[in-house]
Amino acid sequence: MTSSSAVHIINNIQNDKILFIPDKNLGEWVEKQCPNKQFAFFKGGCPTHMRMRKRDVDQARQLHPNAKLLVHPECLSEVTELADFAGSTTEIMAYARESSEKEFIIGTESSIVQHLQFECPDKQFYLLSRECVCHNMKMTTLADVYQCLLGRSGEEIFLEEHVIQGAKRAIEEMIRLGQ
Repeated sequence: MTSSSAVHIINNIQNDKILFIPDKNLGEWVEKQCPNKQFAFFKGGCPTHMRMRKRDVDQARQLHPNAKLLVHPECLSEVTELADFAGSTTEIMAYARESSEKEFIIGTESSIVQHLQFECPDKQFYLLSRECVCHNMKMTTLADVYQCLLGRSGEEIFLEEHVIQGAKRAIEEMIRLGQ
């Protein structure tokens, strides 16, 4: 489940009681849009989004008072509540592309700023915080993937068949509900 599909999937689940894992912040954002469901949350979340705080919003707005704040719903509610727009990475990019505004503060993983600046050279994009870097995402590079595909590096992971089938069922159900 991603932030772009979460609300749609939850609305298509027949059960009205939802255990939302692994991201509590995303779950709370979805809960506000699905008032007909009862939610319980696992206390997990994205470390990168958890580092962004209200103080970062205050500082960024002081530095860039005309900029719109666009954030990912995995941010803490103290951040999403102050945003001009909260949505998935794809939705943030579409908002910035289609907006007549010229300045944006971006509250999600830092790589989106480079993508947006490339796509919209006539606009300015600023990171909400210097903490918007996901070190886990940066660990695997395109070169790493390429070398793995060539069989020059990487490690093959073996799972038991029942684990594979259980994961496959969950993914297929999520895709079905997201249609």
